[in-house]
Amino acid sequence: MAKVTRDDVARLAGTSTAVVSYVINNGPRPVAPATRERVLAAIKELGYRPDRVAQAMASRRTDLIGLIVPDARQPFFAEMAHAVEWAASERGKMVLVGNSDYVGEREVHYLRAFLGMRVSGLILVSHALNDNAAAEIDAWDARVVLLHERPEAIDDVAVVTDDLGGAQLAVRHLLEHGYAYVACMGGTAETPSVGDPVSDHVEGWKRAMKEAGLSTEGRLFEAPYNRYDAYRVGLELLSGPQRPPAIFCSTDDQAIGLLRAARELRIDVPGELAVAGFDDIKEADLADPPLTTVASDRSAMARAAVDLVLDDGLRVAGSRRERLKVFPSQLVVRQSCGCA
Repeated sequence: MAKVTRDDVARLAGTSTAVVSYVINNGPRPVAPATRERVLAAIKELGYRPDRVAQAMASRRTDLIGLIVPDARQPFFAEMAHAVEWAASERGKMVLVGNSDYVGEREVHYLRAFLGMRVSGLILVSHALNDNAAAEIDAWDARVVLLHERPEAIDDVAVVTDDLGGAQLAVRHLLEHGYAYVACMGGTAETPSVGDPVSDHVEGWKRAMKEAGLSTEGRLFEAPYNRYDAYRVGLELLSGPQRPPAIFCSTDDQAIGLLRAARELRIDVPGELAVAGFDDIKEADLADPPLTTVASDRSAMARAAVDLVLDDGLRVAGSRRERLKVFPSQLVVRQSCGCA
């Protein structure tokens, strides 16, 4: 059977091959609804399948978006990746996902691989973008949008949450319950001080404590972002003689690990210990007790990142349309803070 071509579709639909291309690629020019329906009907009748490889070679771009995350096993990044995939599919694109595992050279590896594949754009959730990665991006002159984090090494378009303001909301809420003070489970010594959400969460905690006239000295505890290591840190913290009355965790994963440690030590939450987190992952509502946390609209953030990375006007000589898009944070009150 002879291969069906775009010319065949155009003849059956009574249009030009250019119009067929506009319908298949959703642009770059608009097509009248009636004409679009004729083209789609002809595609269906003939069983036409576009040659994506040939299209990519001709345009030097694929229908792919590269997405690099620190660790897709962590619920927050898994949910963010899923949101990006949905947003990309709405624009007729597919997503390639790479895990940097918080290692700079792995991040560079995926940057080179994805950009070498001529992806339509790259969405980067970078823990600490290093100079090598920044140089790689500049070398390819790629369309890159930073999501969730804005590392100091690159000044590119970014979509982020109001992390600092959200942390202040959570800590103020805990203090309004009358707890003597609120401790903070932050990141580790390797956590970047600029552009990292956890650093902003810690800074928000400090500001809320300062507003209340409370000291933060000796009340910030280091912990990795995941629940398993946070659980071990929690066991040590909650077993000590100076157990805090309330703890704000910089991620929900940390808070879930802390809640597990409290259960193991038979510490009642929130009767003897109040806990709040940040991210509002789906498991926060299923925690025991349900976790008070801070949420942002991940779906809207993902859609904004995809729209920006596919926008031909993203890189304009001498200026950029919108360098930083900040989504508001919202306090989600459940039971772990002491609310009924």
